Amino acid sequence: MAATQEEILEGLAEIVNEIAGIPTEDVLLDKSFTDDLDVDSLSMVEVVVAAEERFDVKIPDDDVKNLKTVGDAVEYILKHQG
Repeated sequence: MAATQEEILEGLAEIVNEIAGIPTEDVLLDKSFTDDLDVDSLSMVEVVVAAEERFDVKIPDDDVKNLKTVGDAVEYILKHQG
């Protein structure tokens, strides 16, 4: 079953918390992964891989560079999830 926007945001918050140590309550739709959440490019790869597994979605490398904010990632997953 497809995840809702809220479930995806919650899942991404848990993933970012595990990988980058950012408190889940700080992971909001308008936050930039790099500027606000200090997720570097290596950590971003880990976030993407974890999100792919969790939400049954494939995120090609070409698309990853367009995922600047948490909201971008949530929208992408909403549109492309299995």
